[in-house]
Amino acid sequence: MPQPSRGRRPRIGLVLMTAVLTASLSAGTSPAGAASPPHATPNLGQNVTVFDPGMPVADIQAVLDAAHAAQVDDEMGVNRHAYLFKPGTYGTAEQPLQIKVGYYTEIAGLGASPTDVVINGKVEVYNRCLADGGTGNCLALVNFWRTLSNLSINVNAAGQDGCRSSANFWAVSQAVSLRRLDVTGGTLSLMDYCTAGPQYASGGFIADSRLPAVTNGSQQQWLTRDSEVAGWSNGVWNQVFSGVVGAPDEAGFPNPPYTTLDTTPLSREKPYLYVDARGRYNVRVPAARKNTRGVSWATGLTPGRTLPISDFYVARPSDSAQDINRQLARGKNLLLTPGVYDIARSIEIRRPDTVVLGLGHATLTASRGSTPIDVADVPGVVIAGVTIDAGPRKSPVLLRVGARHGNRHSSPANPANPANPTTLSDVYFRVGGPHAGSTDVALEVNSDHVLIDHTWVWRADHGVEGFTDTQRWNTNLGRNGAVVNGDHVTATGLFVEHFQQYNTIWNGDDGTTILYQNELPYDPPTQADWMNGAVEGWAGYKVGDRVRRHRLYGAGVYVFNQNNPQIHTENGFEVPNRPGVRLHHIMTVNLSAGIIDHVVNGEGEAADTTKVGAPVYLTGYPAP
Repeated sequence: MPQPSRGRRPRIGLVLMTAVLTASLSAGTSPAGAASPPHATPNLGQNVTVFDPGMPVADIQAVLDAAHAAQVDDEMGVNRHAYLFKPGTYGTAEQPLQIKVGYYTEIAGLGASPTDVVINGKVEVYNRCLADGGTGNCLALVNFWRTLSNLSINVNAAGQDGCRSSANFWAVSQAVSLRRLDVTGGTLSLMDYCTAGPQYASGGFIADSRLPAVTNGSQQQWLTRDSEVAGWSNGVWNQVFSGVVGAPDEAGFPNPPYTTLDTTPLSREKPYLYVDARGRYNVRVPAARKNTRGVSWATGLTPGRTLPISDFYVARPSDSAQDINRQLARGKNLLLTPGVYDIARSIEIRRPDTVVLGLGHATLTASRGSTPIDVADVPGVVIAGVTIDAGPRKSPVLLRVGARHGNRHSSPANPANPANPTTLSDVYFRVGGPHAGSTDVALEVNSDHVLIDHTWVWRADHGVEGFTDTQRWNTNLGRNGAVVNGDHVTATGLFVEHFQQYNTIWNGDDGTTILYQNELPYDPPTQADWMNGAVEGWAGYKVGDRVRRHRLYGAGVYVFNQNNPQIHTENGFEVPNRPGVRLHHIMTVNLSAGIIDHVVNGEGEAADTTKVGAPVYLTGYPAP
């Protein structure tokens, strides 16, 4: 059933638990932080566990059960882990491997193809039940920061009760990606309907996957890109399909609320670590492609290039930005092992085609007001699997792609390459939450021809800092979430929430966004704190006044002014009224406090408290 609201996210105490992990760790002879010699097994550190199919299923199960127990409630913690599976089969019909995934956990196969690693069993996320001793108020609204990729799941629910055996459950919200999966033998449910209500879930992302029938359930918004689905049921507010074989038709919009693009105009799959037939570790870097549909691996290896692990500097959280920059200057790519890195100066990406790959939600925290990642105006850079946190001292930007050049976004010395865009995949941002944080802008894109493939840009609406809403408004500062100044920038899965002015500003020409999800900030104390000059409030998505061409498909802006329910926002979207600027399937919705007066540019009814949980939709702007 459609669910109206995320509501106030609870402030949960941390569960501190230790566990002895008995798995075989990938341990070579390279010292910590060193680049591995050719053909050596890389030392990926103590937070990476590598499983071999020869290990007893019971031993693997024990390791993963302990990991889940430690991480299931550790929403704002500092532990980061990756659990990687070498090619082979894990679990049997009689003894399936049933995995549950907690916070800051990556589960991934080490095959060249998703079919090289087979899990007979399940890989699941359930609701967190926050009341009545863990039996009531069950929801997935804060099930963030976890990753599942590059393997096959042959669903086997042996030993589970009747409801749990009905699907493989993946009840999640933002900053959670499913990539390169092949799921057979059962259904996939994106909500957990087996626990007591309300069972809300807030959104997610699937790419490059072959899936059985999918139950969307209470998921408020979702993007499925370049995949295959046997069927799809239900949708709450905003369900987008791009290049998906078997996707539902959008003709009935908004009932059901489906937005369907036959192909994805620009895509690049996320890089992945794999082990070849000789036991050597490599990183496959998929190529950018245009007008894609279906999975990239249906007829063989995903198109792209292979880099040996010896081409990477394998970094540890103890490494400084200076250490990392020295290795980048030598021509190394960068593999960030799981952990939290204090970054006091920018990690500088200056070489075209540099790859930065994070494992286990590796997290870069800005220190001393730094910009943790600064990418030059060069083509082909790929940054993937990295979380970037603001620190207490205000940063100008958390990730910058390219320097500003007036009306020219790419440096003449390093022209952008339309066929080889700089790409950000599963790159997440936080301003507040685990600690106080402050930045002017989280993500700034100045270069032309950039692809943003799934990001969550979050100014925290809750955390362990102990702030009231008004204290949070005055301490966790974030003016804009995403600012796009470059031309020909594409975003597939742009989630931006709670910033204090425009959440997203798109100034570049020929931009495209496929699924946009936004919540306006919960915490403005007064209307005077939420004014854009004489205009009440700031739109959740702003296309610059000089932009001539822009496309937006499947977008929602939500309001929940819990600190002052009387606050108004004039428009959910603001765009120039030009023939080349087109918005397709957009909506606003009220989550029980505050008012958005119009959907876009004064058009559309008010999303007010007479319509709690009932979106105000426009099929298109300008009207078709």
